[in-house]
Amino acid sequence: MTIPTAPAPAPLPVQPPTGCPFDPPAAFGALRTEQPISKISLPDGSWAWLATRYHDLRAILGDTRFSSDTTLHGYPLSGMTGGGNTQNRGFIRMDPPEHTRLRRMVTREFMVKRVEALRPEIQRITDELCDAMERDGGPLDLVEALALPVPSLVISLLLGVPYDDHAIFQRLTGTLLSRTVDDDEREAARTELRDYLDQLVTAKEAAPGDDILGRLITEQQQTGEITHDEVAAFAALLLIAGHETTANMIGLSALTLMRDPESAERLRRDPGLIRGAVEELLRFHSIIRNGPRRVATTDIEIDGHLIRAGEGVVAAVPSANRDDAVFPDADRLDITRPNAQHHVAFGYGIHQCLGQALARVELQVVLATLLRRFPAMRPAVPVEEIPFRTDMAIYGCHTLPVTW
Repeated sequence: MTIPTAPAPAPLPVQPPTGCPFDPPAAFGALRTEQPISKISLPDGSWAWLATRYHDLRAILGDTRFSSDTTLHGYPLSGMTGGGNTQNRGFIRMDPPEHTRLRRMVTREFMVKRVEALRPEIQRITDELCDAMERDGGPLDLVEALALPVPSLVISLLLGVPYDDHAIFQRLTGTLLSRTVDDDEREAARTELRDYLDQLVTAKEAAPGDDILGRLITEQQQTGEITHDEVAAFAALLLIAGHETTANMIGLSALTLMRDPESAERLRRDPGLIRGAVEELLRFHSIIRNGPRRVATTDIEIDGHLIRAGEGVVAAVPSANRDDAVFPDADRLDITRPNAQHHVAFGYGIHQCLGQALARVELQVVLATLLRRFPAMRPAVPVEEIPFRTDMAIYGCHTLPVTW
């Protein structure tokens, strides 16, 4: 078989600074129809395959012959997700059996039943922050006042990280996920985060607490199943993934509902719709705009295209979640969409997001509370003046000025 003739690689589509801030690049729609698996150029001058259709994306992410190991030749690095070294890369950048061994150690911490038990605490945190918003009055930045503190407080509580340190990991996370910082600045941030977490884990080894890191130390590290560095890598992964993605989804979702008063009113009248609405918002926004990424470890055919061993693949989640063949009228938000839960916003396959149950509960609690307590909330500036995160690996709003 020969690889079908394809045009020279085009740049990876990114969210434009103008147009509808909620929609993925229009180029994805054309690619799904005309060239669903195509070649794209990457910032470092290399190229990779881009998969834009829902079923192709699931085929790739569900096939362990496509590797997540960033150290393998051909992995489509972008500078945002790590580097070629193995130190503290985290299990999401590993393949079985290493991935299986490490992920199993924390899977129970994020099981639905355990996360649901956190709902009252998440509600308490949300209510206290909303109380502060009411006292301060608008206008204010909803990202700073609510969207970022809720997941930051929750993940800090779960990991046993002092919340007073949240500014440190938020600053470092912002640098690591930025598309615009240079390699030296990104490496400096990576080193600073590694040193901070190394000190944190060392302190917990001396006095483990009743939290995820404490349990990893007492149940796995002290029995020789996991090393100090692996605990620190767990901390980095869960700390970053545990607040950055959910914070941006909260901001975008709140803005979406402010701009869709009919949907917002339906949710106020029938709070039971919030679970389905969250699934639809996750599908609609798909904030991981440039991934996930894989590299083929053997020759694999996808939809008639031969992807050879050592060739990289970018799975376009925002495009897959707007595939009309799966989600009819996909560019329209429908909070009662019957199959919204089949979205791939959390990925697919063995690397599907570990913390998805926690993210769902946080979104359900925060959005339902906002709708109930601030029915007149609206953007305090025109949407054109809201600074969207087109410069970051995770899409969202840098700030979201609101009033009520």
